[in-house]
Amino acid sequence: MSEKMGYTDDLRQRIERHIEAIGEFTSTPGQGTTRLTYSEQDLQAREYIKRVMTEYGLEVREDGFGNIFGRLEGTIEGAPRVLIGSHFDSVPNGGSYDGPAGVVAGLEVARLFRENGLTPKYPLEAVAMIEEEGGRFIGGLLGSRAMLGVISQEEFAQTIDKDGITTVEAMRAIGLDPSLPGKREKESIKAFLELHIEQGPILEEEGIPIGIVQAIVGLTQIQVTVRGSAGHAGTMPMERRADALVAASKIVAQLPELAKEQGNGTVATVGRLNVFPNGANVIPDRVVFTADLRAGREEDVLGILDKAETLARSAAGDGIEIDVERQLYIKPKRMSSQVRDLLEQSSGALGIESRPLNSGAGHDAMIFSDFTEVGMLFIPSRGGLSHCPEEWSDPADIARAVDIFYEAAKTLTEAE
Repeated sequence: MSEKMGYTDDLRQRIERHIEAIGEFTSTPGQGTTRLTYSEQDLQAREYIKRVMTEYGLEVREDGFGNIFGRLEGTIEGAPRVLIGSHFDSVPNGGSYDGPAGVVAGLEVARLFRENGLTPKYPLEAVAMIEEEGGRFIGGLLGSRAMLGVISQEEFAQTIDKDGITTVEAMRAIGLDPSLPGKREKESIKAFLELHIEQGPILEEEGIPIGIVQAIVGLTQIQVTVRGSAGHAGTMPMERRADALVAASKIVAQLPELAKEQGNGTVATVGRLNVFPNGANVIPDRVVFTADLRAGREEDVLGILDKAETLARSAAGDGIEIDVERQLYIKPKRMSSQVRDLLEQSSGALGIESRPLNSGAGHDAMIFSDFTEVGMLFIPSRGGLSHCPEEWSDPADIARAVDIFYEAAKTLTEAE
């Protein structure tokens, strides 16, 4: 292995092949990656991931939520496991690297253990998780939240998509078994490592290949339902209307100002909005939208949440009814200082330049951080772009991160 490069060329090429292969499983070919949880594309991707796990000599299983695990057994019977991985779902028309880069990193760390004849004392598990993005089921981070018991089995089973299909129904439709064991006890996990693309411009602009994540932003999502009255677009006078879309638009338009008013890097985004009955010549009688609210300090998350809910409810009246439902709330999270130090030491020993970085996006790592020691690496995103077809990261940077995780995992699993 070259000190300057920090990876072998074979490793880089394998990573590139895996990313390209998983990227083929999209319902929108030529228009980015659309791989929603429990879809046909999900099934294709999971079969590929399981096949690679088997080829790499790992013991493969799926849990009752559809998360995938490939285990390299340890010598200590019943010992807690070191997990490395990420998610394999996507946003609609997204990119090939958000999520799969971390899944592939977990696979390749496990392969390096096997190639180098290492036997861990604590088991090593490559993990590929479902529904981090919330692209199908509102809220996101569903695989990690369900696995760790943040939501109950019953809450998971009652979660529905926009068409009213439950998670359990969707799982069965692609042959998954929701009756399998799902929840993992805190004591069963020794550490969790996650690689992710930065989804921002800092690493690329500074020419640094690795970011060692210090903390992850806090976030919340609310679903706002605005109800009015349907009517004919041509015959209903303007002063007699209860137009749900007009009322919703006034709320949406003011959210950016609330975020600016909160300050300290607070952001607000409405990325999902559904209009009913969605006819060109019909006054909308119902609008449902989701507001995603984020900040680095918990007081700012709570502040923007209170302001957004107050704003939404203030739009009620004159035939308009408003319902606000909190879908998700996660505090800002700090990564384990012990694991951060280990990652810094590993990158330094390999001669790979790195820098500390905070995350403005939510990740499965923030869920794990309440239960175990967590470390996270970022690699550069070209142009700072993500959640779009133009998303791209250099497989060489993923390979560098794999080598850093490999060194850290040797310590965490006490491999010899």
